[in-house]
This record gives sequence, C-alpha cells and structure tokens, in this order.
Amino acid sequence: MALVMNNENEGLQHRRGFIGRDLIGIAVIIAIATIGYFAFPDNLALLTRMITIALLVLSLDLVTGYCGVATLGHAALFGSGAYAAGILSAHYGINDPLLMMLAGIVGGAVAGLLCGAIILRAHGLPQLVLSIALIHLFHEFANKASSWTGGSDGLSGIAPDPVFGLFEFDLYGHTAFFFGMALLLIVFVLLRVLVRSPFGMLCRAIKQDPLRIRAMGASPKAALIRMYAISGAVAGVGGALNAISTQVVGLDSLSFTQSAEALVMLVLGGTGSLFGALSGTVIFMLFEDYVSAANPFHWLTMVGALLIAVVLFAPKGLYGTAAAFVGRRREQRS
Repeated sequence: MALVMNNENEGLQHRRGFIGRDLIGIAVIIAIATIGYFAFPDNLALLTRMITIALLVLSLDLVTGYCGVATLGHAALFGSGAYAAGILSAHYGINDPLLMMLAGIVGGAVAGLLCGAIILRAHGLPQLVLSIALIHLFHEFANKASSWTGGSDGLSGIAPDPVFGLFEFDLYGHTAFFFGMALLLIVFVLLRVLVRSPFGMLCRAIKQDPLRIRAMGASPKAALIRMYAISGAVAGVGGALNAISTQVVGLDSLSFTQSAEALVMLVLGGTGSLFGALSGTVIFMLFEDYVSAANPFHWLTMVGALLIAVVLFAPKGLYGTAAAFVGRRREQRS
C-alpha cells in the first residue's frame, strides 16, 4: 500500500513539474513576443513570418525529433496548407480567416498522409531521397496547375475578412501578428499534451526500438502515419497563416530550400524538444536578418560558421545543450 502511495506521489510530482515547466515556457514565449512587438514596431511582418516558420519547424520536430523520420521535404505540407487557404479565398470567395485556417489544416493533413505513406516505405537515406523527390513533385505540380495556383507568378487575390468581424488585417501587420501568436500558443499547448500522451510515448519508443514495439503487437507504421498527418495539420496552420498575413502564395512555400532551412533551424535549437524548435527558429531568423543587413555579400558565410560551431560544440542544439547542462547541475545539487 505504501509503495502504491509513493508511486502516486511521484507521478503527481512529475505532472506538477511538467505543468510548471509548460507554464514557464508559455510565459517566456509571451514575454519574447511582447519584447519583439515593442522592439520591432515597424517590422511586424518579420515577426509574423517567424511564427509561420516556427509552426513549420514544430511540425518537423514531431516526425524527425520524436519519431526519427528523416525528411527534407516537409515544406510540401506547409505549402499545401498555404495553397488550400489561398485557393479557398481567391477562387471561391470564402475569406473568413478561421475557415481559411481550417482549409489549411485539412490541406496540410492530407499532404501529410500522402507523404507519410510514401516516405515510411523506406528507412534512412532512402527516406531522404523520397522526401526530396516529393518536394520537387509538389513544387512542379503547383507550377503546372497555374490556373489554380498562379504558377510562377504566385496566387494573388487573397483578401481575408476581419477576424471575428472586428480586427482587420492592416498594412502594419498588427492583426496578423496577434492572430499568429494566438495560433502559436494554442498549437504549442496542444502539442505539449500530445507528446506526453500515450500516443506520443509510443512514437518515442518507435524511434528507439521499432522491432520491440512490433513484437509487442503495435504497428509502428500506422502510428507514424498518424503522426505525419498531425504534423501536416500543424504545418498547414503555418502555411494558412502565411497566406492570410501576406495575402499571396508563391512557389517558394513549396521549395526545397524552405525544407532545408526548417531542418537547419530544428538542429540549431535541438531535436525532440518543442522549445528547441521554437528557439532554433527565432535564433536563426534573427541572426539571418541582422547578418544579411550588415553584410549583404558574405552573410551566408557567417550563417555557415554559426551552424558549424553549434554542431561541433553543442551537438544537441542550443536549447538541448542548455537543458542538459541545467539537468546535470540539478543532479549535482541533489
């Protein structure tokens, strides 16, 4: 009886610890957003762009960090969500931001199911090859379907209505920024619940030892495809937000470069940690913005030097390495 009580107390303490860290993390996200809002009042478009890319990197972390699936084509999910939201507005005249967001979620989830079903037929390097092939196929399909997507000229004519009929999307980007922050916080909280759920733990176990999971009677492929669909829905939120905030969708949303940069941001912050995905996105995009403005001709060299330094001296990513250091200090104190 005493042992059961001790286990229950330990479980309760762990849950309280998780909730406490989540609340602290959410408070930090809100604080950083507030600082950014007042520090960059004339460049809210950059902050909104960070939010859209952060959603893409979060979705990538679900399949790469938590499931161990190698992919360089995740922008296919992001672009599918962007085009789904944009087409709903430009071709059907449905301009409600929430309905456009729903279309983006559905578009991203469908693309996630399709990509997952194909990519998960292979392992390791063949997965990378399949993901690269898929992103190029999505890009070329969008280019050829110019009557729907606008092709190389981009999809224009997107005119979102005010949010809840009250908050218009102004030229200064205030509404887009706050709308994006609300979406990011909602998605982040839901994903924190997801990765600690039994399904999230199953995906982590599949990453560690898929053979043992199969021997226990579970289907690793079915679980990974479900996670891919969820990942696609999250990426679709980012794509739809990008379409709503910029009111145009270009082929760059389906580019290989977009996928590669998302993976770089994830590695920079740390895989297998949603906080790492967010921190990597913010650090990379701010560094890229400042360095490209300071040295337009050699900024890629400085970005490359940063990435090499992180990989060599912080292989778990900046957030992952910092979290591991704090964990070791706590163990030493206890």
